[in-house]
Amino acid sequence: MVLEALPLVIAALAGIAMAIQGSINSALGKVIGLWEATFIVHLVGLLAVSALLFICRLGDGCLADYSRAPWFTYLGGILGVLIIYGVVLVMPKVGVAPATTAILVGQVFTAGLVDHFGLFGMQKIPFSLWNIVGTILMAGGAWLLLKQ
Repeated sequence: MVLEALPLVIAALAGIAMAIQGSINSALGKVIGLWEATFIVHLVGLLAVSALLFICRLGDGCLADYSRAPWFTYLGGILGVLIIYGVVLVMPKVGVAPATTAILVGQVFTAGLVDHFGLFGMQKIPFSLWNIVGTILMAGGAWLLLKQ
């Protein structure tokens, strides 16, 4: 039972890290600017993953196989820039909780579409009426968090 829950615990920890990261990135953006903060965040991330791959040798794949990946798999870097920039822009204006809730609503809705249609090579998992209701309730929660 514990091992079955481990992926969800890891996902929850990633969510905690995302909320903290958004706050820290926004604080950096206030000091050095939005695009500048986005650049620094990605530069520090590049240095960290480079150390993990090349110094600690934690990778288990093969970088030489990069050309075998479909073209759309390289859009993640561009999406990462847009995500960091959007978070740095929005969190100081609306707050961490409303911004994170809105991010989650967007993620759940999009994830539902990806699952339902099996996009990007993912397994098809139908998005049910209950999933739609849950997403609408989350959107309502985001709206309530934004109300002052």
